[in-house]
Amino acid sequence: MQKILAITWLTWKAALRFRLFAVVATLLVLAVVGLPLIVKDDGTARGFAQIILTYTLSAVTALLGFSTLWLSCGALARDIEDCQIQVVATKPIARWQIWLGKWFGIASLNATLLVLAAACIYGLLQWRASRLPPMERQELRQELLVARGSAHEADRTADINAKTEEILQDRLKANPGIEADIDEVRKQIREQVVADSQLVPPGYYRPWNIYLGTSSDIHNKPLQLRIKFEAADHSLSGTYVGEWHIGNPDSTNFVVLPPMSLAPDTFHEFEIPAGLVSDKGYLTIVFVNDNNTSLLFPLEDGMEVLFPQGGFTMNFIRALGIIFCWLILLSAIGLMAASFLSFPVAAFFSITMLLVAFSSGTLAESVELGTVTSGSTPTPGSRSITDTVMIPTLKGMLDVLNLVENFSPIDSLSSGRSVPWSELGAAFARIVLLFGGAFAITGIALFSRRELAAAQNQ
Repeated sequence: MQKILAITWLTWKAALRFRLFAVVATLLVLAVVGLPLIVKDDGTARGFAQIILTYTLSAVTALLGFSTLWLSCGALARDIEDCQIQVVATKPIARWQIWLGKWFGIASLNATLLVLAAACIYGLLQWRASRLPPMERQELRQELLVARGSAHEADRTADINAKTEEILQDRLKANPGIEADIDEVRKQIREQVVADSQLVPPGYYRPWNIYLGTSSDIHNKPLQLRIKFEAADHSLSGTYVGEWHIGNPDSTNFVVLPPMSLAPDTFHEFEIPAGLVSDKGYLTIVFVNDNNTSLLFPLEDGMEVLFPQGGFTMNFIRALGIIFCWLILLSAIGLMAASFLSFPVAAFFSITMLLVAFSSGTLAESVELGTVTSGSTPTPGSRSITDTVMIPTLKGMLDVLNLVENFSPIDSLSSGRSVPWSELGAAFARIVLLFGGAFAITGIALFSRRELAAAQNQ
């Protein structure tokens, strides 16, 4: 371990000598202080706090991400090209120890810079909150500077699939000729079943029965509903009125909220009183559609109950932990590329991998369509050779990317959502141990086999 720490210290000395640490630290502080002044908020304390968390943390992550790729590529590739690593390699130290020392050095640099930026963000938030009137300060600490858990309606996939198959069998009996396109027919039927389960026609109501548990913290504290809906027809006012009935109407744990005029295609949050959860841990929510048009509540995010789960400080620390996991992975990618490539090529290779990861939405669209050569789904038997080869490859890439891409704590933090310890643990296991470990093993193997004496002439 002493040899690894020696290489770690050499990495720190190089970063300080080239003033990388000072430059990145200055840029981080400027981003934290300057972005809230440049980006305009909606004038509320909540809007200002969300801008601080969303834009500054995103800027910090981007700055540290690109500086990590640049430093990790240069820390190894430059040392090889300038024949500095040859001097180190002649010492009684293994190649894997050199590689790990570089990795630990870059990780510790990132940890220091991330803590510096996080301290500025946290201090700015607390200073801003302390200057608010008591009512706004309380609202901010209940809705944003908090860790809130969330609960949704139970998964309805099994019911949707069963209803789809029931309708499909009825159609097959009525029209046996559709068997040739049975997959497409099943897909269309399922889409219709999903749409029907989300739709609330005029004059009708839609109930949700959401399990929250029997904890006294949930029963005795106010909750928030987070809703989103879409409208079938346009309203002249741009808003739609609905009634909300919360709780069990056969008991005292029941309230009818005043009618609300809400806009579609956007998220709304509003508080509901405490004490409406049943003894079995369920909260019943009923929406009555008083409009002349149908409203659609998406199954994924149409209805969500938010409840207090912890404090903001630990939630903030856990979110930073996930960001740090991503930085560790980026440093492993850069060092792996520098293990067998020159500095410019290693940087290009690393950035290309990053762009591919950011293109997961495009990959998913191509896989869903089943083609990369046209903009529409190919008919059976008409798929090209390119699609036959590329679609399984893209599907495999997408499956790999899906293992890690969902770990994005900034959105949760900026909306007052809880970032649980389980999520941080899963992020460490998948991002650092699985992916980072795979890149580290590959990089060490390539670096161990590389002829350092011939690298200058390549």
